[in-house]
Amino acid sequence: MAKAMEVELVESAAAANWGEKALLSFTASGARIHVTEATGSAEVAAQRAARRLDGMGIPAVKLAGDGWTIESRWAFWAGFYNPNRESELDWGTDNARELKELKARESAAEWVRSITNGTPEDVSPRVLAESAAEMLQKLAPEAVSYRMIAGDELLSEGFAGIHNVGRGSVREPVMLQVDYNPTGKDDAPVDTCLVGKGITFDSGGYSIKPSNNMATMKSDMGGAAMVTGGLALAIARGLKKRVKLYLCCAENLISGHAFKLGDIIKYKNGVTVEILNTDAEGRLVLADGLIAASEESPRWILDAATLTGAAKMAVGRDFNSVFSFEDDSAQRVLAAAAAEHEKAWRLPLEKFHLEQIPSGFAEISNVGIDGSPGASTAAAFLARFVRDTGRDWVHMDLSGSYQPGANDLWAQGAKGHGLRTIARFLQDN
Repeated sequence: MAKAMEVELVESAAAANWGEKALLSFTASGARIHVTEATGSAEVAAQRAARRLDGMGIPAVKLAGDGWTIESRWAFWAGFYNPNRESELDWGTDNARELKELKARESAAEWVRSITNGTPEDVSPRVLAESAAEMLQKLAPEAVSYRMIAGDELLSEGFAGIHNVGRGSVREPVMLQVDYNPTGKDDAPVDTCLVGKGITFDSGGYSIKPSNNMATMKSDMGGAAMVTGGLALAIARGLKKRVKLYLCCAENLISGHAFKLGDIIKYKNGVTVEILNTDAEGRLVLADGLIAASEESPRWILDAATLTGAAKMAVGRDFNSVFSFEDDSAQRVLAAAAAEHEKAWRLPLEKFHLEQIPSGFAEISNVGIDGSPGASTAAAFLARFVRDTGRDWVHMDLSGSYQPGANDLWAQGAKGHGLRTIARFLQDN
């Protein structure tokens, strides 16, 4: 490790020569982060200071002094992370419980951020599926098994959504099915099914995106990454419940074999869908995962996806959005987010939203009617593929999972914001 700068966290203002509202001051041996009314909470101050130290090119930091808590240490890591540099951080604590938890978070978040930031050339649907399976199996080799269904095999098993979205690419679409079963009993009930959208690149298809909107679409597999990372963290924390994970992985590209507007997809559960916008593809692949999850009769189903721009318009990039027909189900996810110091906000989902995705040629279409709320109608679409049209199911639209440009809290790229919520949901419910 390079010689590390020692960084203290103190609840006092900086000396006047550093400025009236200074966040950072420096000594001969290192730096101090000043937590005051002007600089915000300890966690916010730590994360902002970490971004500034990263911006100075500081390669290694050791957290020093008694001012740190587990959450402020974690906030510093979140801000110090840089996808262009392998910075080194010494947590600065000998507390074995804290170190175990911090290292578990770091391992899960590092995987989520790295795989999401990977180039679309490097991270194909199969690479995403293989990486997720390998990471989980290393964590719990005796408890994790998996299978991959790819290419035309998807059709033979009834997964028409993933196949149709992915057939425009020369790289075949894949569904990854992971079974985490720490009980060792084949007949153990499934507690929770997790479903993630794994669109490794989204051109929009024939409803092609403009270039500036397409530039960040390597991140459209953020939902698959997030549910995988959430399960990984829960496993590292000692999760004893059986969980099944479904990653719905494809590239949405244009070719002579790509799906088109006006096509109709018939799903395994009998629902037919008219394609009115090929850029509303995430819900088409998630539908297959939700059908498979429902067949397992779990206590809970939770899906996560970078699904709509409408959710980001509603809550910005600081909060993830939560949807459910059931108050209790939604509240469980919101409570998990609050317990883990992550931000989540419930957006509307009502039964009447099911009526706002009509089609003249199929049961439903894949986009809402003009004037309908895009995030809510997307969630309503998904509900058509969940047992009893949404029973014990929560959808997370990951509005806060990716930062298109660096800001005062986050580096550019994936944030990992949401994986702790999912881990806590698995643990507590």
